[in-house]
Amino acid sequence: MSVRTRILAATLTATIVGAAVAPPPAQAAVTSRGVTIPAFYTPPATLPGADGALIRTEPLPLALSLPGITGTLPGRATRIMYKSTDSTGNPVAVTGAYLEPAAAWRGAGPRPLVVLAPGTMGQGDQCSTSLALQRGLVLGVDQGQTTVSIGYEVLAMYRLLARGVAVVQTDYPGLGATDRLHTYVNRVDSGHAVLDAARAAKALPGTSLTARSAVGLYGYSQGGGAVASAAELQSSYAPDVRLKATYAGAPPADLHEVTAAIDGSELLGALGWSVNGFAQSEPGLQPLLDEYVSDAGRAALKDLSTMCVGDAIFGYAGKRSSGWTKNGQTVSQIIEAEPRLRAYIDRQLLGTRKPAGVVRVATGVNDNLVPHAQARTMAADWCRRGGDVVYAPVSLPRTGSPLINHFGPLLTDQGTAVDWLTLRLAGLPALSTCAMLR
Repeated sequence: MSVRTRILAATLTATIVGAAVAPPPAQAAVTSRGVTIPAFYTPPATLPGADGALIRTEPLPLALSLPGITGTLPGRATRIMYKSTDSTGNPVAVTGAYLEPAAAWRGAGPRPLVVLAPGTMGQGDQCSTSLALQRGLVLGVDQGQTTVSIGYEVLAMYRLLARGVAVVQTDYPGLGATDRLHTYVNRVDSGHAVLDAARAAKALPGTSLTARSAVGLYGYSQGGGAVASAAELQSSYAPDVRLKATYAGAPPADLHEVTAAIDGSELLGALGWSVNGFAQSEPGLQPLLDEYVSDAGRAALKDLSTMCVGDAIFGYAGKRSSGWTKNGQTVSQIIEAEPRLRAYIDRQLLGTRKPAGVVRVATGVNDNLVPHAQARTMAADWCRRGGDVVYAPVSLPRTGSPLINHFGPLLTDQGTAVDWLTLRLAGLPALSTCAMLR
């Protein structure tokens, strides 16, 4: 059985050892919807000055692993906390995980690194991907509140590890780290967190990475938007990160269009996470929330702030945001009517800056949850700005479920995406398809 097959067939077993930079915090663990969040996730009062600086690390036992000849498969995992800068210019602690592959890197040069930006996980601290790596399936019950979180990003991670590519995964600001609310789809927060995860991984002792290790980015859906932002921000925020290639799958590039599309879908909860996160990042929006959001809306937003994606699907699928407002308008309609809201959403737009490295943009042509057209527009805008872009439309039959239309390409394109990214990290060039976007 090949290393790749053994990794992908991994079952619940052994633990993995990681490096430690600082001892675990003295604070007690906290609980979210019946799930205990380890004390590791509580940030210290004072953060380092440098972006990407490690705050603390500890060994991370993986739920899915197998014994190998010289160690465990897919490799050795370390939970990390590192410093980043949020969209307000303030320091923020971000958690995540670094995975050192057991498989050898067979490409040219030193072992490369891929930063994996997770897709939508939710807004509760228990939803973080690094916690899901340890527990696989996260379940909790607390005073009638339940939670369900599945670590669905593990397949993409293990596919990369099987090729000898090191992986660092970010939880994003506020997802995992218990000091604030997760700022869902905040362009700057997520882009910075991705780039600083690469810096943190390079600073981690005891890895096979070197200063010359090329960096790639991988993300789908929320993650696709995060890596697209990181590719745009690299030249100004993190020129030291040797970004070579990015896979941006189904990115929510234009939140005007995405907001309208998800309202009434299975993923209405994501709209609540956006509102919650924007209110935290932009305190000036709070008077608008006071003006428009009803008591029922406030209760829903508070409820959603502790939910994972599974919880939100069970609790809010098919509902509309018009049930959250005093005047019966949807969130999208209110944004269109309020210049301050429109201006804030406009600042989240992707496609306005030339991305670093080569970028593969893949989107389902029948995706009507994170609409195909707005992702294609982002790719075309990058081309017009001189970006090196490979556009890959994914054709699947359209179903009656926007959620299936959105997540179908995640699975069907994943192997191709991982292969494409690995080849770029190995030094093989990609052929731009910008001509087809004109």
